[in-house]
Amino acid sequence: MRKVSGILGWYGVIATLGAYLFVSFSVLSPTSLPYQALNLTGALGVTIETYYRKDYQPFWLNLIWMMIALAAIINLFVHLK
Repeated sequence: MRKVSGILGWYGVIATLGAYLFVSFSVLSPTSLPYQALNLTGALGVTIETYYRKDYQPFWLNLIWMMIALAAIINLFVHLK
């Protein structure tokens, strides 16, 4: 499990930084599904890694980040109707 959580943690770091990079340089819109999906999955990866390591400050930060991204994704789908 240690190796898997490490891979998920690195994916999370790359996805979250990539999302920020893409929105900062107008590659993605901050209201786009790909941007929010990168934030959601990135935060999930870091959440799993930090929980496994018992590093609770970044765990809670990323759990909340993940919930914000999920709410934004739900909001996107609600407004598509």
